[in-house]
Amino acid sequence: MPLPNLMTLSNPLALTPVGSARRWWQRLTPHRQDRVAMLAPLAAVLLFFAAIVAALGYLRVEEVDREQEAMQRDVEYTQQRLRLRLLERQEQLTRIAREVSSRELDLDEFRARAGTMVNQYPELQGLAWIDERRRLKAGVGNAAHLYSARTPGRSSETQQGSDTQTGFNQARDANQPVYEQPPRHSEFSPFLQMYVPLNERGRFSGVLLAEYSVDGLYRYGVPDEVSARYAVSLLDSNGATLAGISIPARKTVGWLLPWTNASNGYAMPVSPVGKSLVIRAQAYRASLGVIGSGLFWLVAALSVMTAWMLIANWRHTRRRLQAQQALISETNFRRAMENSMLTGMRAMDLQGRITYVNAAFCQMTGWSESDLVGRTAPFPYWPDSDREHLALRLDEELSGKTSSGGFQVRVQRKDQSLFDARLYVSPLIDAMGTQTGWVTSMTDITEPNRVREQLSASHQRFTTVLEALDASISVAPLGSDELLFANKLYRQWFGTLASGHLQLVAQAGIPPSATGDEFSDSVDSFAGLPTTALPDTETGSTEIYIAELKKWLEVRTRYLSWVDGRLAQMVIATDITVRRLAEEQAALQAERAQNSSRLITMGEMASSVAHELNQPLTAINNYCNGMVSRIKAQQINEEDLLGVLEKTGRQAQRAGQIVQRIRAFVKRSEPNRTPSEVGLMVAEAVELSEIELRRFNVRLNHYVAERLPLLLVDPILIEQVLVNLLRNAVESIDMAGRATPNRLVELRVVPRQIEGKPVIEFTVQDTGKGLAPEVMQRLYEAFYSTKANGMGIGLSLCRSIVESHLGRMTAENIYNGPELAGCRFSFWIPLTEVGVPRARTPNNSN
Repeated sequence: MPLPNLMTLSNPLALTPVGSARRWWQRLTPHRQDRVAMLAPLAAVLLFFAAIVAALGYLRVEEVDREQEAMQRDVEYTQQRLRLRLLERQEQLTRIAREVSSRELDLDEFRARAGTMVNQYPELQGLAWIDERRRLKAGVGNAAHLYSARTPGRSSETQQGSDTQTGFNQARDANQPVYEQPPRHSEFSPFLQMYVPLNERGRFSGVLLAEYSVDGLYRYGVPDEVSARYAVSLLDSNGATLAGISIPARKTVGWLLPWTNASNGYAMPVSPVGKSLVIRAQAYRASLGVIGSGLFWLVAALSVMTAWMLIANWRHTRRRLQAQQALISETNFRRAMENSMLTGMRAMDLQGRITYVNAAFCQMTGWSESDLVGRTAPFPYWPDSDREHLALRLDEELSGKTSSGGFQVRVQRKDQSLFDARLYVSPLIDAMGTQTGWVTSMTDITEPNRVREQLSASHQRFTTVLEALDASISVAPLGSDELLFANKLYRQWFGTLASGHLQLVAQAGIPPSATGDEFSDSVDSFAGLPTTALPDTETGSTEIYIAELKKWLEVRTRYLSWVDGRLAQMVIATDITVRRLAEEQAALQAERAQNSSRLITMGEMASSVAHELNQPLTAINNYCNGMVSRIKAQQINEEDLLGVLEKTGRQAQRAGQIVQRIRAFVKRSEPNRTPSEVGLMVAEAVELSEIELRRFNVRLNHYVAERLPLLLVDPILIEQVLVNLLRNAVESIDMAGRATPNRLVELRVVPRQIEGKPVIEFTVQDTGKGLAPEVMQRLYEAFYSTKANGMGIGLSLCRSIVESHLGRMTAENIYNGPELAGCRFSFWIPLTEVGVPRARTPNNSN
């Protein structure tokens, strides 16, 4: 290297930087030294090539700048020519506008002057006189024709070309000449419009519209010497070519050589038109200049080849360094894995000598690596009682008789404690494919063995419990007749086949297990489970009767994922024959109690019923005696006789209705729940209770809401509840001794929302003395009554009837300040699907 030679220079000022560089080089790592040694020549080549490119680029830029300055001067000269030409025409048109505004020119004279200008100046295509209402008054040349062509189908009074509105308005507002480049039309060549305002005595009276041919401006305004050197063109504000020659953009290698460009050009707007008319000149490219020299391309090729060789050498060296680094990393990674894994590793040669053990193996056995490496059988971790067995295992291992599933042995630690381990043996192959020994992995399975024993005991206990249950339990997969599980009671009832399981499912009305294509449509083939989530709770129970067993069974089912991933259905069937018999007996007793309650109610109301029947019977007797007396005296005619007989019939009909209503109320019948109208049930109960109401001189106010839906109830039982509540209210008022104005019972029937479901609420409110706290606690207790002759079954039966209809009954006292003012009993019945609204007149009465 040249660095030592530089140290021998006699100049002491040069020793300082050289010594610093040497010390910097020595501090670098070998890897960094190799990288600097490879990159320094490459950087030198690149700097040399950059210097050549910079020099050539500088020369080219200088050349382009000179061309650009010459072009700019020529373009400015041409723009001045065009500007003077336009200003001359503008001055002439301004004079004509002043003469028109002062009425020095009439239409004929205007046409003559305009024709002279159009013929004299070829770039001027036409001239038009437009009044303040945008009507064309006179025109010469193409101006009048183009103005009419742009507004076809319009009369001369209403002509206002859409293309001329902008220029017309600007000239009117600015009160000075305005140039405008109208939109191009396929029918017309590009042209330029100038609007000169007309002011008659300070008032705007129209414009003079002059139209220039852009092509004429180019032909007669651009000098020949300029058009010979450059490609000159006139452009609009969007860069579109209106006249002249344009050099199309060429694809260049500007991304390789920074000084190259597509074309050398210069553009500037034409005054006084402005940005709507731009003149542009582009230089013709006659040669490639210095870029085409062979020396440049030779230097570039040699530099690229040198750089490529250096880069290839550097990449090769870098790959070698990366391979070395990857090998070091892989070695460190494998060593870290071996030291961190919980599985013990042991390597032996073909003679059975231990050549390697990892840290986990030493930790398991308690022996260090130095104690084990180099040892032969018997090994120190062999228990004394198992040495013969382990020696045979070792001989089989060395002879290649190994099992892929491994084998279980006992291992003795250095502290003489034992643990269970499973060994897996595989051959050790070197890079040449030759076996050099055996590798054994050892796993401590003491804890898994303990867990397996506990699971086995737990399974045994679970199976014992299921076998002892008094319910049949069966599990079968969906879409198969296989029986996955059945306890003892199922086997006693149905045997060991799945037919009993399917029979329970079918009779319980549970959707059958899908099979075949039907099952594949609703089940995810990847997971083996339905596409919808399984329910977290059990389904509702169903009671069925099995004729073969002569038993009533309560069947419950749910879906579950079996141990093998299949979707299965579990059915639990419980024998409820005894319970069903008890329920039937209880229902029969309840029905008898209800009939007895109605008979007791009628018995308690017997005196009132007798008084009620006595009135029509007395009237009938009086009518009959009166008719007999008048017939004997021959003082009655046929008309009077008929009137008396009609009155007698009505009284007999009244008595018959009372008897019929009482018979229907106390008649014993089977429970029959039908869609019933609330108004009819309330009316029947009110009519039955009116006897007691009149007897105790109590007034009844009742209200039934409109359009109440039908209720699925037994109407006789609901009437019984209402009658009992009304009678209790009347008796409470009588016992309280209320004055006549305060003897009032209110009955209200309205729809409500309770616990988020629609119900019909019945409320009976009285003005009695209310309920004492001790009575409130035992209100619904059977055979408890506050009446001297009461049996104590009325309210208990009422609540049973309401709850049998899935309703609830409540009672509460009513207070007027601190004073107890009465009691309110309420019960509600939930609506069902039959509860459709019915249009009814509200049944309200006082």
